Amino acid sequence: MKLNYRVVLLILATVFGLMFSLPTFNQNIEGKKITLGLDLQGGLHMLLGVKTDEAVNSQLKSIASSIKHFAEHNDILVEGISVADDKVVFELLDSDDATTMDEQLKTIEGTVVNAANGKYTVSITPVEVEKLKVQAVDQAIETIRNRLDQFGLSEPTVAKQGIDKILVELPGIKTPQEEQRARELISRAAKLELMAVDEERSMRVNDLSDDEAASYGDKILEDALQPQLKHLVSEIPILDGTMLTDAHVGYDQNNRPVINFTLNAQGAQIFGDFTGKSVGKRLAIVLDGKVYSAPVINERIGGGSGQISGNYTVAEANDLAIALRSGALLAPIYMMEKRSVGPSLGADSIKASMIALISGFVLVVLFMMVYYGVAGVIANVALVVNILLIIGVMALFGATLTLPGMAGIVLTVGMAVDANVIINERIREILAEGSSVKRAIEVGYENAMRAITDSNITTLIAAVALYMYGTGPIKGFAITISIGILASMLTAILGTHGIYIMLQERISKANNNALWFGMKRRS
Repeated sequence: MKLNYRVVLLILATVFGLMFSLPTFNQNIEGKKITLGLDLQGGLHMLLGVKTDEAVNSQLKSIASSIKHFAEHNDILVEGISVADDKVVFELLDSDDATTMDEQLKTIEGTVVNAANGKYTVSITPVEVEKLKVQAVDQAIETIRNRLDQFGLSEPTVAKQGIDKILVELPGIKTPQEEQRARELISRAAKLELMAVDEERSMRVNDLSDDEAASYGDKILEDALQPQLKHLVSEIPILDGTMLTDAHVGYDQNNRPVINFTLNAQGAQIFGDFTGKSVGKRLAIVLDGKVYSAPVINERIGGGSGQISGNYTVAEANDLAIALRSGALLAPIYMMEKRSVGPSLGADSIKASMIALISGFVLVVLFMMVYYGVAGVIANVALVVNILLIIGVMALFGATLTLPGMAGIVLTVGMAVDANVIINERIREILAEGSSVKRAIEVGYENAMRAITDSNITTLIAAVALYMYGTGPIKGFAITISIGILASMLTAILGTHGIYIMLQERISKANNNALWFGMKRRS
């Protein structure tokens, strides 16, 4: 009896499966483990809506900001830049600058520009509006997913539902504190704006009546640290968070957490130009519509970096830095549906699935042993290695096991022995013709290979399609099926073939094909 490379591969697969499966079977053992999905361990289920109209308004403000910076950078006199009635309006004071301004406005894609007597209106085309709304939802999905990944949650599900809805599932969220923190991280707009303080009227803004304050619109912003204090700022921001490249937690001179942020090259240039022209004036750092600080500009600030300070805990500062790094939401989101999935459902599901898996496994093992004799035992060895490989690979890559995923493992049990059933039947046919054991094994595997390969490839293609276009639970099913198919190709074809080759001399000498392949039971 000599080992061959097929048997060596089967042994290595067994060792690999045991090594990476044990931490999952015994949670006390350190190592990579399979993560349970929402339907098995409980967690938080949310359906979010996206206010896509706000994305259009945000784009208009961004256009207004770029026009303002272009005018200041090129010494073009403009007046009254504002956003009103879904348009950017402003007046050009010197007609000699009309050609330069017109050329600049042509570079802004997806807009319609109207000019008459030096008065300009810039509006977004209907096609671009719809594009912005779709982009707002897609960007919200990507941003939420990035935030949750940095938050440290394992395998969160973030998927689009309908036109403007987002499904979010967070496995493992159990305490109200964890739920609250996750909700705040998801819903935080994290919209950073640097805005000029209206120095002339800012000192009087806190003395205005409510009616008088209302006439200023969005220009009056609340102070984040002192809510009773108001700030009057320019309507059009100098720059916004789209130019931010990094944000991380730091500490000020009093060892309090702050958020240090860095701007890209364009933002750094705009920031430097503004601070150079505004020495002695104040700059408001606005986050989600609240002023966190309004320091006086003492000199030109180059390098494109700044700091947001507040009464943060370390955890709050870290979450805010995550939100800023992952990008601001183009449009606000709101909660449409929320429910907590209790872990008791998961425990019942796991128990029922384990009963199905074990009972199915036992029945298949008994059937193979009774019907195919020693060949059935060999097929069962391959089946055990197959299951170990599935669990080991899933644990290695930190995959999430869902209830459909467990169903996929149960299905894989049947699929794994199916290949050996085909192979054993082909071997039986060749032996019945009077051929030698060696020829029967080789021809049997050769004839069975085409049918096994074709069926496995078509199933694998379907599993890949399910993974690409399905959501969380469907992906879990696709993952287990895919791994199971690839593992069965190794164990049920290469592995068992190697065992037969290793034992073929003993099989030939035994002169009892019924014991090895159960041939008498065929009639």
